[in-house]
Amino acid sequence: MSTTSTARSRNPNVREVVVTGIGLALPGVATYGDLLGPLPVVGGFDPATGLSGRDLRHKDRASRLALRAAEAALHDAGLADADATFTGAADATAVVVSTNLGNADSVCAATDTIAREGVRGLSPLGLPRTSSNVIAGWVAIRHGLRGPNLTVCNGVTSGLDAVAWARNLIVAGRAEAAVVVGVEPANAVTMKLLGEPSIDAAVAVVLEPAHAAAARGARPRATITGYARARDLAAALTCAGGTEKESAGLWLGDEAGAGACRLLAATRRVDLEAQLGLLSGALGVLQCAAAAAHFEGGATGNVLATAGGPHHDAAAALLLTP
Repeated sequence: MSTTSTARSRNPNVREVVVTGIGLALPGVATYGDLLGPLPVVGGFDPATGLSGRDLRHKDRASRLALRAAEAALHDAGLADADATFTGAADATAVVVSTNLGNADSVCAATDTIAREGVRGLSPLGLPRTSSNVIAGWVAIRHGLRGPNLTVCNGVTSGLDAVAWARNLIVAGRAEAAVVVGVEPANAVTMKLLGEPSIDAAVAVVLEPAHAAAARGARPRATITGYARARDLAAALTCAGGTEKESAGLWLGDEAGAGACRLLAATRRVDLEAQLGLLSGALGVLQCAAAAAHFEGGATGNVLATAGGPHHDAAAALLLTP
């Protein structure tokens, strides 16, 4: 995704896209309002109890986490009834998932089985788990969503990229709403690949055009104003709209990007991974939830969410406004 293809636009004819729902399945975080305080907190999602149930049978761990977060986000947006039945425009609602290691455990288990027993040893019930798009598929099937369906697996910037792709689908008229999920599971395979323990993490946000949200009386939590991905953070910030004339009230990013420009040094900074642990593909979507918490808390100023930096192949920046 180039810096020019998704840079911020002030064109009045471009659809304004807002966040209308947020859902979490994240240990140590009870509500998204907790994200700007000391973490972890008492309570929050318990995988031991939250990932059980008949509706979650035969699904990989990442899909189960994603389903819990997506259902909560749709309820929060007012797009699901008491029975978790989707009440929006199903044919025009997209699902965009960000995950870097989501079903790696299922793929490794399948290859181990083939090496040990041959292909005849594979279970038909387990094979769907090895699809690269299995998580987005389960979310769409569960809620009957028949709009565009895709998975972003793009390293450290993956979560912010997924939000940007969902926004693009709405701006281009390909979708009237989008459920964006960032999810990573904690298991032996992810720990081996990452070199350190990670946590079960799933967060979902619902995006809609501002006029559609207003028409149905939904409460917008934040506006997705600008986005860019570039080789370095300073360039991404500039293309996304991060200028000193529009100083941000909150910067969601890590210490590695602190020298990117003077703007970042002047803002309050919250590093979610420093508090919670490795979030990988869930990070960028969780940053959107934290931005909503910032605005709902009455704080002033825009929010800049960043991922990547000098030690990565790219950096991304997302600008959110009240």
